[in-house]
Amino acid sequence: MKTLRQVSIGDTVRVVKIHGQGAIKRRIMDMGITKGVDVHIRKVAPLGDPIEVTVRGYELSIRKADADMIEVE
Repeated sequence: MKTLRQVSIGDTVRVVKIHGQGAIKRRIMDMGITKGVDVHIRKVAPLGDPIEVTVRGYELSIRKADADMIEVE
């Protein structure tokens, strides 16, 4: 299982599954990260948190903890 946090800068991956429960999972899905969507890794902050990605044509910053819940291929 590869998570969004493990993806290198410049790579584009597809979301396979979102792990997590209740409000956390709902918040991730509300940001536009759903099963089957392509995610491009743009930048990672110097200390690794947050990660800046492009999803559905807009830029989004996501925390490492949330990125660990997103399974990609």
